[in-house]
Amino acid sequence: MSFAEQMSRLQTFLDADDLHEEALDYVAAHGYLTALSICPEPVGEREWIDALFAEPPHYRDDIERDAIEIALVQLKAHIARQLASDDDPELPCELDLGDDPDDSDLRGWCIGFMEGVFLREAVWFERAEDEVSELLLPIMVASGLFDEQPEFDEIARDVDLVDSMVAQIPELLTALFLLFQAPDEKPALLKPRPH
Repeated sequence: MSFAEQMSRLQTFLDADDLHEEALDYVAAHGYLTALSICPEPVGEREWIDALFAEPPHYRDDIERDAIEIALVQLKAHIARQLASDDDPELPCELDLGDDPDDSDLRGWCIGFMEGVFLREAVWFERAEDEVSELLLPIMVASGLFDEQPEFDEIARDVDLVDSMVAQIPELLTALFLLFQAPDEKPALLKPRPH
């Protein structure tokens, strides 16, 4: 089975209505696996798979379970390769929150990403808290998870600002990846920009 066929089967499985309501759908799972690929500390396979589903799915049989779990591991490896390449990573959705952010795929992707961060929140921020916070800000804003906080609510109301922030997400992912996985190479984004 080709990678594309595996991903198509995985997407059908993750987007089905019979998974636990807190399980991540395909787009959110992509965000989650992106965060895990960037995370400075590896998270065990069993732990992240279990957390992705919230509770064990009702597989038809062991063959289906193995196929889905293998596809998730392969998707994570594919994302890690993209992050390590010279190209900006591709997201499985438009970089746009649209007219109704709560219904947008990008919001789902960003929520999934933040779920991945929450699995090891302390290690994300222990080395370079300010840099990491700055790089994560567009994803945090787009996720809508922090709208209760006044400073996030204020940003969220500025549609042009949010649009410009979400457009930067692919390059921010590369910068985060380099910050954690190649600490000797400072990402260009973090160099002071000429005013």
